Amino acid sequence: MSVKSFSLNCPLPLNTSAVVLLAHGGGGRLMHQFLEQYVIPAFQNDQLATRHDGAVFDVKNARLAFTTDSYVVSPLFFPGADIGSLAVSGTVNDLAMCGARPLFLSAAFIMEEGLPFETLERVIASMRATAEAAGVHIVTGDTKVVDRGKCDKLFINTAGVGVIEHTQTIGPSAVRSGDAILLSGDVGRHGVAVMATREGLEFATAIESDCAPLAEPVLALLEAGIEVHCFRDLTRGGLATTLVEIAESSKLGIHIAERSVPVEEGVRGACEILGLDPLYLANEGRFVGFVAERDAENALDIMRKHAVSAQAKRIGTVAEAPASLVTLENLLGTKRILDMERGEPLPRIC
Repeated sequence: MSVKSFSLNCPLPLNTSAVVLLAHGGGGRLMHQFLEQYVIPAFQNDQLATRHDGAVFDVKNARLAFTTDSYVVSPLFFPGADIGSLAVSGTVNDLAMCGARPLFLSAAFIMEEGLPFETLERVIASMRATAEAAGVHIVTGDTKVVDRGKCDKLFINTAGVGVIEHTQTIGPSAVRSGDAILLSGDVGRHGVAVMATREGLEFATAIESDCAPLAEPVLALLEAGIEVHCFRDLTRGGLATTLVEIAESSKLGIHIAERSVPVEEGVRGACEILGLDPLYLANEGRFVGFVAERDAENALDIMRKHAVSAQAKRIGTVAEAPASLVTLENLLGTKRILDMERGEPLPRIC
């Protein structure tokens, strides 16, 4: 590995800060506290109370899902993806995690004066290609330009609408004791790929982001009649933080085995060098599914037929106890409790 320049942000749990920190956007404990303290009480309603990736509601004879997300990744281009593919995939995935078929997206661009049109053209072309691959249409949007130095080149917001074509209830509150926990593939590549590009790190093995739309295997599971209780894509905070969120929402215990969680050798090596845990690194093309035990093997067979989830594995089980906790059995056979990511070692990752 060669290093041009490198720094990590402080990962300490600064949960008493009087000002917004980068960690408040990191998807971990601080963001969770921010939402619980400021956002959810202010807008209290049944949709927010689900703590899901999107809102699900009925309109006449249809069930729809609606979600939104903003993308501020730095740099704009990195191995395997860019801010354009990320902005489409991320919102498509949030709709898919609601069990919805993604249909339409909006795209809003906040551009810094001086942004080269060549850069913008590359981003838009990437968005178009990703939308076509995901089977969605970008049908409305907005543009704003700010003064030089007032934003970091380009920010994108996307919102999406999808239709729910089944009668299952999917979300953290539907998770049941005895559920099998399925993981769609290896973890940590997106976080390492973005960080390495930003910080000028070079590893012996090229590491590309896993960024990709996830609707295809999700819809295949639902169309096959798999009893799904919850989907969740693994973004900021990684696998560990996601599982803790679901354990706390469902008031159930989650048990996983470290040996069952795939980690690419290059990612594992980078984490060992930099002191990072791949369980907490961001992903943009991975999800976990909580399914009825009797459907677990069939679900894995279906997931493995799709390129984006070809490495799918069962990583654990849900139990009544210990309530609201996630336990990990490590490679030595001992167990430890996983908590949410408390700081933000890798900011601006999506």
